[in-house]
Amino acid sequence: MTPNLADLSHALLDAARKAGADTADALAVSGTAVSIEIRKGALETAERSENVEIGLRVMVGRRQACVSASETSAATIRALAERAVAMAREAPEDATAGLADPAQLAVGRDATALDLADPAGEPGASVLEASARAVEAAALDASGITQVEASASYSLRALHMAATNGFSGGYGRTSTSLSAVAFTGSGTEMQRDYAGEGRIYATDLPPAEEIGRLAAERALARVGSVKPKTGTFPVVYDERVAASLVGHLLSAINGSSIARGSSWARDLLGTQVLPAGLSLVEDPHRVRIGSSRPFDGEGLATRRREIVADGVLTGWVLDLATGRKLGMASTANASRGTSAPPSPSTTNIDLTLGVASRDDLLKQMGTGLLVTSMIGSTINPTTGDYSRGASGFWVENGQLAYPVHECTIAGNLKDMLLRIVPANDARAHLSTRVPSILIDGMTLAGA
Repeated sequence: MTPNLADLSHALLDAARKAGADTADALAVSGTAVSIEIRKGALETAERSENVEIGLRVMVGRRQACVSASETSAATIRALAERAVAMAREAPEDATAGLADPAQLAVGRDATALDLADPAGEPGASVLEASARAVEAAALDASGITQVEASASYSLRALHMAATNGFSGGYGRTSTSLSAVAFTGSGTEMQRDYAGEGRIYATDLPPAEEIGRLAAERALARVGSVKPKTGTFPVVYDERVAASLVGHLLSAINGSSIARGSSWARDLLGTQVLPAGLSLVEDPHRVRIGSSRPFDGEGLATRRREIVADGVLTGWVLDLATGRKLGMASTANASRGTSAPPSPSTTNIDLTLGVASRDDLLKQMGTGLLVTSMIGSTINPTTGDYSRGASGFWVENGQLAYPVHECTIAGNLKDMLLRIVPANDARAHLSTRVPSILIDGMTLAGA
Protein backbone atom coordinates (compact mmCIF):
# COMPACT_ATOMS: atom_id res chain seq x y z
CA MET A 1 0.00 0.00 0.00
CA THR A 2 1.36 3.41 -1.00
CA PRO A 3 2.02 5.60 2.07
CA ASN A 4 0.03 8.80 2.40
CA LEU A 5 2.22 11.52 0.92
CA ALA A 6 0.98 14.23 3.27
CA ASP A 7 1.74 12.02 6.27
CA LEU A 8 5.24 11.33 4.92
CA SER A 9 6.07 15.00 4.36
CA HIS A 10 4.89 15.96 7.86
CA ALA A 11 6.76 13.03 9.40
CA LEU A 12 9.92 14.36 7.75
CA LEU A 13 9.34 17.80 9.25
CA ASP A 14 8.76 16.35 12.72
CA ALA A 15 11.98 14.34 12.44
CA ALA A 16 13.90 17.43 11.27
CA ARG A 17 12.75 19.45 14.25
CA LYS A 18 13.71 16.68 16.65
CA ALA A 19 17.13 16.42 14.99
CA GLY A 20 17.80 20.11 15.60
CA ALA A 21 16.79 21.89 12.37
CA ASP A 22 15.71 25.51 12.71
CA THR A 23 13.47 25.30 9.63
CA ALA A 24 12.81 22.67 6.97
CA ASP A 25 10.70 21.72 4.00
CA ALA A 26 9.85 18.24 2.78
CA LEU A 27 8.63 16.65 -0.42
CA ALA A 28 7.03 13.23 -0.89
CA VAL A 29 6.46 11.95 -4.43
CA SER A 30 4.83 8.80 -5.73
CA GLY A 31 4.91 7.60 -9.30
CA THR A 32 3.46 4.85 -11.46
CA ALA A 33 4.57 4.33 -15.05
CA VAL A 34 3.67 1.78 -17.72
CA SER A 35 5.36 1.64 -21.11
CA ILE A 36 5.09 -0.60 -24.17
CA GLU A 37 7.47 -0.62 -27.14
CA ILE A 38 6.92 -2.44 -30.43
CA ARG A 39 9.81 -3.01 -32.83
CA LYS A 40 9.76 -4.97 -36.10
CA GLY A 41 6.30 -6.23 -35.28
CA ALA A 42 7.34 -7.76 -31.96
CA LEU A 43 6.87 -6.67 -28.39
CA GLU A 44 10.25 -5.19 -27.55
CA THR A 45 9.62 -3.83 -24.06
CA ALA A 46 6.83 -4.01 -21.50
CA GLU A 47 7.64 -2.22 -18.26
CA ARG A 48 5.76 -1.11 -15.20
CA SER A 49 7.24 0.73 -12.25
CA GLU A 50 6.02 2.08 -8.95
CA ASN A 51 8.05 4.19 -6.58
CA VAL A 52 7.86 6.57 -3.66
CA GLU A 53 10.60 9.11 -3.00
CA ILE A 54 11.05 11.47 -0.10
CA GLY A 55 13.23 14.54 0.15
CA LEU A 56 14.12 16.81 3.03
CA ARG A 57 15.81 20.20 3.09
CA VAL A 58 16.88 21.46 6.50
CA MET A 59 18.33 24.77 7.60
CA VAL A 60 20.46 25.46 10.63
CA GLY A 61 20.80 29.21 10.66
CA ARG A 62 21.76 30.10 7.09
CA ARG A 63 23.32 26.72 6.40
CA GLN A 64 21.27 24.18 4.46
CA ALA A 65 21.46 20.58 3.30
CA CYS A 66 19.26 18.27 1.23
CA VAL A 67 18.82 14.51 1.54
CA SER A 68 16.54 12.02 -0.19
CA ALA A 69 15.56 8.37 -0.03
CA SER A 70 13.27 5.84 -1.70
CA GLU A 71 12.51 3.99 1.53
CA THR A 72 9.89 5.42 3.86
CA SER A 73 10.10 3.60 7.18
CA ALA A 74 10.13 5.58 10.43
CA ALA A 75 13.74 4.54 11.01
CA THR A 76 14.78 5.82 7.59
CA ILE A 77 12.99 9.12 8.11
CA ARG A 78 14.67 9.59 11.48
CA ALA A 79 18.12 8.74 10.09
CA LEU A 80 17.54 10.98 7.07
CA ALA A 81 16.73 13.96 9.27
CA GLU A 82 19.70 13.40 11.55
CA ARG A 83 22.03 13.12 8.57
CA ALA A 84 20.60 16.26 6.97
CA VAL A 85 21.08 18.34 10.12
CA ALA A 86 24.64 17.06 10.55
CA MET A 87 25.39 17.99 6.92
CA ALA A 88 23.84 21.44 7.30
CA ARG A 89 26.00 22.23 10.33
CA GLU A 90 29.08 21.61 8.16
CA ALA A 91 27.79 23.48 5.11
CA PRO A 92 28.92 27.02 4.24
CA GLU A 93 26.59 29.85 5.15
CA ASP A 94 24.26 31.04 2.41
CA ALA A 95 22.65 34.39 3.06
CA THR A 96 19.99 33.71 0.41
CA ALA A 97 18.84 30.34 1.76
CA GLY A 98 15.56 30.20 3.61
CA LEU A 99 11.86 29.45 3.42
CA ALA A 100 9.16 31.82 2.31
CA ASP A 101 7.61 34.13 4.85
CA PRO A 102 4.17 32.75 5.83
CA ALA A 103 2.54 35.85 4.34
CA GLN A 104 3.97 34.92 0.93
CA LEU A 105 2.43 31.45 0.82
CA ALA A 106 -0.30 30.46 -1.62
CA VAL A 107 -3.77 30.55 -0.13
CA GLY A 108 -5.35 28.37 -2.84
CA ARG A 109 -3.53 25.04 -2.95
CA ASP A 110 -6.14 22.86 -4.63
CA ALA A 111 -5.34 21.78 -8.20
CA THR A 112 -8.81 20.38 -8.93
CA ALA A 113 -9.73 23.27 -11.20
CA LEU A 114 -6.63 22.61 -13.32
CA ASP A 115 -7.92 19.10 -14.19
CA LEU A 116 -4.45 17.54 -14.20
CA ALA A 117 -5.40 13.90 -13.59
CA ASP A 118 -7.40 11.60 -15.86
CA PRO A 119 -10.14 9.97 -13.73
CA ALA A 120 -10.18 6.96 -16.07
CA GLY A 121 -7.19 5.57 -14.20
CA GLU A 122 -4.34 3.40 -15.39
CA PRO A 123 -4.90 1.55 -18.69
CA GLY A 124 -3.94 -2.08 -18.83
CA ALA A 125 -0.76 -3.11 -20.62
CA SER A 126 -2.91 -4.83 -23.26
CA VAL A 127 -4.67 -1.54 -24.01
CA LEU A 128 -1.37 0.27 -24.46
CA GLU A 129 0.00 -2.56 -26.61
CA ALA A 130 -3.06 -2.43 -28.87
CA SER A 131 -2.58 1.32 -29.31
CA ALA A 132 1.12 0.91 -30.11
CA ARG A 133 0.35 -1.81 -32.65
CA ALA A 134 -2.28 0.41 -34.27
CA VAL A 135 0.32 3.16 -34.62
CA GLU A 136 2.77 0.68 -36.14
CA ALA A 137 0.24 -0.78 -38.57
CA ALA A 138 -0.78 2.64 -39.86
CA ALA A 139 2.83 3.59 -40.53
CA LEU A 140 3.60 0.29 -42.26
CA ASP A 141 0.58 0.76 -44.53
CA ALA A 142 2.52 3.49 -46.32
CA SER A 143 4.43 2.15 -49.32
CA GLY A 144 8.18 2.39 -48.79
CA ILE A 145 8.19 2.19 -44.97
CA THR A 146 10.46 -0.70 -44.00
CA GLN A 147 10.42 -0.58 -40.22
CA VAL A 148 8.56 1.11 -37.39
CA GLU A 149 9.30 1.57 -33.72
CA ALA A 150 6.08 2.37 -31.89
CA SER A 151 5.48 3.09 -28.22
CA ALA A 152 2.65 3.80 -25.81
CA SER A 153 2.99 4.91 -22.21
CA TYR A 154 1.06 6.07 -19.19
CA SER A 155 2.23 7.75 -16.01
CA LEU A 156 0.71 9.03 -12.79
CA ARG A 157 2.73 11.25 -10.50
CA ALA A 158 1.56 12.71 -7.21
CA LEU A 159 3.37 14.99 -4.76
CA HIS A 160 2.87 16.61 -1.42
CA MET A 161 5.04 19.40 -0.05
CA ALA A 162 5.12 20.71 3.52
CA ALA A 163 7.30 23.20 5.38
CA THR A 164 7.82 24.52 8.88
CA ASN A 165 6.47 27.92 7.76
CA GLY A 166 3.00 26.35 7.68
CA PHE A 167 2.74 25.37 4.03
CA SER A 168 1.13 22.05 3.16
CA GLY A 169 -0.23 21.15 -0.27
CA GLY A 170 -0.14 18.58 -3.01
CA TYR A 171 -1.66 17.36 -6.26
CA GLY A 172 -1.31 14.67 -8.92
CA ARG A 173 -1.04 14.58 -12.68
CA THR A 174 -1.34 11.94 -15.39
CA SER A 175 0.06 11.59 -18.89
CA THR A 176 -0.68 9.22 -21.76
CA SER A 177 1.41 9.26 -24.93
CA LEU A 178 1.72 7.51 -28.28
CA SER A 179 4.62 7.81 -30.72
CA ALA A 180 6.24 6.21 -33.74
CA VAL A 181 9.56 6.36 -35.54
CA ALA A 182 9.27 5.28 -39.18
CA PHE A 183 12.19 4.14 -41.37
CA THR A 184 12.55 3.96 -45.12
CA GLY A 185 15.44 2.84 -47.33
CA SER A 186 18.55 1.06 -46.15
CA GLY A 187 22.24 1.62 -45.52
CA THR A 188 23.43 5.13 -46.22
CA GLU A 189 20.12 5.86 -47.93
CA MET A 190 18.08 5.12 -44.82
CA GLN A 191 15.84 7.94 -43.63
CA ARG A 192 13.72 8.24 -40.51
CA ASP A 193 11.29 10.60 -38.89
CA TYR A 194 8.78 10.51 -36.07
CA ALA A 195 5.41 11.62 -34.80
CA GLY A 196 4.16 11.62 -31.25
CA GLU A 197 1.40 13.00 -29.06
CA GLY A 198 0.84 13.21 -25.32
CA ARG A 199 -2.14 14.32 -23.26
CA ILE A 200 -3.28 14.37 -19.64
CA TYR A 201 -6.54 12.65 -20.66
CA ALA A 202 -6.17 9.59 -22.89
CA THR A 203 -9.44 10.48 -24.63
CA ASP A 204 -7.88 13.75 -25.82
CA LEU A 205 -5.25 11.92 -27.89
CA PRO A 206 -5.64 11.88 -31.68
CA PRO A 207 -6.28 8.44 -33.22
CA ALA A 208 -3.32 6.07 -33.17
CA GLU A 209 -3.67 5.63 -36.94
CA GLU A 210 -3.21 9.36 -37.49
CA ILE A 211 0.06 9.33 -35.54
CA GLY A 212 1.39 6.35 -37.51
CA ARG A 213 0.45 7.86 -40.87
CA LEU A 214 2.13 11.15 -40.00
CA ALA A 215 5.37 9.42 -38.98
CA ALA A 216 5.39 7.55 -42.30
CA GLU A 217 4.68 10.68 -44.34
CA ARG A 218 7.50 12.53 -42.65
CA ALA A 219 9.98 9.70 -43.16
CA LEU A 220 9.09 9.27 -46.84
CA ALA A 221 9.46 13.00 -47.41
CA ARG A 222 13.10 12.68 -46.30
CA VAL A 223 14.04 10.35 -49.20
CA GLY A 224 16.78 11.83 -51.39
CA SER A 225 18.08 14.30 -48.82
CA VAL A 226 21.15 16.30 -49.82
CA LYS A 227 23.23 19.03 -48.23
CA PRO A 228 21.85 22.53 -48.84
CA LYS A 229 23.77 25.48 -50.19
CA THR A 230 26.25 27.38 -48.04
CA GLY A 231 25.59 31.06 -47.61
CA THR A 232 23.30 33.58 -45.95
CA PHE A 233 19.62 32.74 -46.29
CA PRO A 234 16.33 33.15 -44.47
CA VAL A 235 15.22 30.21 -42.34
CA VAL A 236 11.77 29.06 -41.26
CA TYR A 237 11.75 27.03 -38.07
CA ASP A 238 8.84 24.63 -38.32
CA GLU A 239 6.44 24.61 -35.36
CA ARG A 240 7.95 21.25 -34.34
CA VAL A 241 11.27 22.92 -33.49
CA ALA A 242 10.48 26.64 -33.11
CA ALA A 243 9.99 26.35 -29.35
CA SER A 244 13.73 25.76 -29.00
CA LEU A 245 14.34 29.43 -29.84
CA VAL A 246 12.08 30.57 -27.01
CA GLY A 247 13.76 27.98 -24.80
CA HIS A 248 17.14 29.63 -25.36
CA LEU A 249 15.69 32.98 -24.27
CA LEU A 250 14.08 31.46 -21.17
CA SER A 251 17.39 29.84 -20.22
CA ALA A 252 19.15 33.18 -20.60
CA ILE A 253 16.72 35.02 -18.30
CA ASN A 254 16.72 32.28 -15.64
CA GLY A 255 17.63 33.80 -12.29
CA SER A 256 20.43 31.31 -11.72
CA SER A 257 22.26 32.51 -14.85
CA ILE A 258 21.55 36.16 -14.15
CA ALA A 259 22.79 35.93 -10.56
CA ARG A 260 26.05 34.37 -11.79
CA GLY A 261 26.43 37.10 -14.40
CA SER A 262 26.97 34.42 -17.03
CA SER A 263 24.02 35.11 -19.33
CA TRP A 264 24.01 36.90 -22.68
CA ALA A 265 20.74 38.52 -21.50
CA ARG A 266 22.15 39.92 -18.25
CA ASP A 267 21.90 43.54 -19.43
CA LEU A 268 18.61 43.26 -21.32
CA LEU A 269 16.02 43.85 -18.58
CA GLY A 270 13.66 46.59 -19.73
CA THR A 271 14.96 46.49 -23.30
CA GLN A 272 13.63 45.15 -26.59
CA VAL A 273 14.33 41.41 -26.98
CA LEU A 274 11.54 40.54 -29.44
CA PRO A 275 9.93 42.58 -32.21
CA ALA A 276 7.35 45.14 -31.12
CA GLY A 277 3.89 43.61 -30.89
CA LEU A 278 5.13 40.24 -29.64
CA SER A 279 4.75 39.07 -26.07
CA LEU A 280 5.88 36.00 -24.17
CA VAL A 281 3.30 35.01 -21.57
CA GLU A 282 3.59 32.47 -18.78
CA ASP A 283 0.27 31.02 -17.60
CA PRO A 284 0.57 28.20 -15.02
CA HIS A 285 -3.22 27.86 -14.72
CA ARG A 286 -4.14 26.44 -18.13
CA VAL A 287 -6.58 23.55 -17.75
CA ARG A 288 -5.45 20.00 -18.69
CA ILE A 289 -1.90 21.10 -19.50
CA GLY A 290 1.04 19.12 -18.13
CA SER A 291 3.09 22.02 -16.73
CA SER A 292 0.23 23.74 -14.92
CA ARG A 293 0.42 24.02 -11.14
CA PRO A 294 -1.36 25.96 -8.36
CA PHE A 295 1.80 26.74 -6.38
CA ASP A 296 5.52 26.63 -6.99
CA GLY A 297 8.24 24.55 -5.37
CA GLU A 298 8.42 26.91 -2.38
CA GLY A 299 4.68 27.19 -1.78
CA LEU A 300 4.15 30.56 -3.49
CA ALA A 301 1.01 31.15 -5.54
CA THR A 302 1.64 30.90 -9.26
CA ARG A 303 0.19 33.52 -11.58
CA ARG A 304 -0.08 34.59 -15.17
CA ARG A 305 2.49 37.18 -16.23
CA GLU A 306 4.02 38.73 -19.33
CA ILE A 307 7.71 37.88 -19.28
CA VAL A 308 8.08 39.89 -22.49
CA ALA A 309 5.46 42.58 -23.18
CA ASP A 310 5.27 44.21 -26.61
CA GLY A 311 8.80 42.97 -27.26
CA VAL A 312 10.28 44.35 -24.00
CA LEU A 313 11.75 42.04 -21.34
CA THR A 314 9.89 42.78 -18.10
CA GLY A 315 11.58 40.46 -15.61
CA TRP A 316 13.68 37.43 -14.78
CA VAL A 317 12.56 33.92 -13.86
CA LEU A 318 13.17 33.77 -10.10
CA ASP A 319 12.80 31.61 -7.04
CA LEU A 320 13.34 32.95 -3.52
CA ALA A 321 17.11 32.43 -3.43
CA THR A 322 17.90 33.98 -6.83
CA GLY A 323 15.49 36.82 -6.05
CA ARG A 324 17.36 37.56 -2.82
CA LYS A 325 20.67 37.51 -4.67
CA LEU A 326 19.35 40.06 -7.13
CA GLY A 327 17.40 42.13 -4.61
CA MET A 328 14.09 41.19 -6.21
CA ALA A 329 10.95 39.31 -5.23
CA SER A 330 10.44 35.72 -6.34
CA THR A 331 8.30 35.34 -9.44
CA ALA A 332 6.92 32.05 -8.02
CA ASN A 333 8.97 30.02 -10.48
CA ALA A 334 10.65 27.67 -8.01
CA SER A 335 10.84 24.06 -9.10
CA ARG A 336 12.30 21.21 -7.09
CA GLY A 337 12.87 17.51 -6.79
CA THR A 338 13.57 15.41 -3.76
CA SER A 339 17.36 15.66 -3.81
CA ALA A 340 18.20 19.33 -4.38
CA PRO A 341 17.15 22.82 -3.30
CA PRO A 342 14.61 24.74 -5.40
CA SER A 343 15.73 26.37 -8.64
CA PRO A 344 13.90 28.63 -11.11
CA SER A 345 12.00 27.23 -14.09
CA THR A 346 8.99 28.22 -16.17
CA THR A 347 5.63 26.52 -16.66
CA ASN A 348 3.32 27.10 -19.65
CA ILE A 349 4.60 29.58 -22.22
CA ASP A 350 2.84 31.35 -25.11
CA LEU A 351 4.43 33.42 -27.86
CA THR A 352 2.09 35.85 -29.59
CA LEU A 353 0.72 34.30 -32.77
CA GLY A 354 1.14 35.94 -36.13
CA VAL A 355 -1.52 36.26 -38.82
CA ALA A 356 0.20 34.19 -41.52
CA SER A 357 0.27 30.43 -42.02
CA ARG A 358 3.52 28.52 -42.33
CA ASP A 359 2.97 28.35 -46.09
CA ASP A 360 2.63 32.12 -46.12
CA LEU A 361 5.99 32.41 -44.36
CA LEU A 362 7.57 30.14 -46.98
CA LYS A 363 6.22 32.35 -49.73
CA GLN A 364 7.54 35.42 -47.92
CA MET A 365 10.92 33.70 -47.56
CA GLY A 366 11.18 32.86 -51.25
CA THR A 367 14.44 30.90 -51.18
CA GLY A 368 15.86 29.44 -48.01
CA LEU A 369 15.61 26.61 -45.51
CA LEU A 370 12.63 25.09 -43.72
CA VAL A 371 13.95 23.37 -40.58
CA THR A 372 11.96 20.38 -39.30
CA SER A 373 14.59 18.66 -37.16
CA MET A 374 17.60 19.76 -35.13
CA ILE A 375 20.53 17.85 -33.67
CA GLY A 376 23.33 18.97 -31.41
CA SER A 377 23.73 22.42 -29.98
CA THR A 378 26.55 24.88 -29.50
CA ILE A 379 25.14 27.85 -27.63
CA ASN A 380 27.56 30.21 -25.92
CA PRO A 381 25.63 31.18 -22.76
CA THR A 382 27.68 34.34 -22.28
CA THR A 383 27.61 35.79 -25.79
CA GLY A 384 24.50 34.18 -27.28
CA ASP A 385 26.42 32.83 -30.27
CA TYR A 386 24.26 30.11 -31.80
CA SER A 387 25.14 27.07 -33.93
CA ARG A 388 22.96 24.01 -34.44
CA GLY A 389 22.81 21.06 -36.81
CA ALA A 390 19.60 20.86 -38.81
CA SER A 391 17.66 19.06 -41.50
CA GLY A 392 14.49 19.90 -43.35
CA PHE A 393 13.62 21.14 -46.84
CA TRP A 394 15.10 23.58 -49.29
CA VAL A 395 12.59 26.15 -50.45
CA GLU A 396 12.62 27.89 -53.82
CA ASN A 397 10.07 30.44 -54.99
CA GLY A 398 8.14 29.81 -51.81
CA GLN A 399 7.68 26.09 -52.48
CA LEU A 400 9.33 23.00 -51.01
CA ALA A 401 11.98 21.91 -53.54
CA TYR A 402 13.81 18.94 -51.99
CA PRO A 403 14.78 17.50 -48.59
CA VAL A 404 18.10 18.51 -47.04
CA HIS A 405 20.26 17.26 -44.18
CA GLU A 406 23.70 17.66 -42.61
CA CYS A 407 23.72 21.43 -42.41
CA THR A 408 24.52 23.94 -39.70
CA ILE A 409 22.60 27.11 -38.86
CA ALA A 410 24.52 29.89 -37.14
CA GLY A 411 23.82 33.36 -35.79
CA ASN A 412 23.55 35.29 -32.53
CA LEU A 413 20.47 34.88 -30.37
CA LYS A 414 20.23 38.57 -29.46
CA ASP A 415 19.96 39.50 -33.13
CA MET A 416 17.94 36.46 -34.19
CA LEU A 417 15.16 36.99 -31.66
CA LEU A 418 14.74 40.63 -32.71
CA ARG A 419 14.02 39.48 -36.28
CA ILE A 420 11.49 36.69 -35.72
CA VAL A 421 8.24 36.63 -37.68
CA PRO A 422 5.72 34.18 -36.15
CA ALA A 423 3.09 32.19 -38.01
CA ASN A 424 -0.29 31.19 -36.60
CA ASP A 425 0.13 27.41 -36.31
CA ALA A 426 1.00 26.77 -32.64
CA ARG A 427 -0.73 23.63 -31.31
CA ALA A 428 -3.21 24.47 -28.57
CA HIS A 429 -2.54 21.45 -26.33
CA LEU A 430 1.20 22.03 -25.85
CA SER A 431 2.63 23.52 -22.68
CA THR A 432 4.96 25.73 -24.74
CA ARG A 433 2.93 27.15 -27.61
CA VAL A 434 5.24 28.62 -30.22
CA PRO A 435 4.29 28.77 -33.92
CA SER A 436 6.55 28.39 -36.93
CA ILE A 437 9.05 31.26 -37.07
CA LEU A 438 10.81 33.02 -39.94
CA ILE A 439 14.23 34.61 -39.39
CA ASP A 440 16.12 36.26 -42.22
CA GLY A 441 19.87 36.52 -42.70
CA MET A 442 20.97 33.24 -41.10
CA THR A 443 24.32 31.66 -41.93
CA LEU A 444 23.99 28.16 -43.41
CA ALA A 445 26.86 25.74 -43.82
CA GLY A 446 26.05 22.86 -46.16
CA ALA A 447 27.54 21.70 -49.42
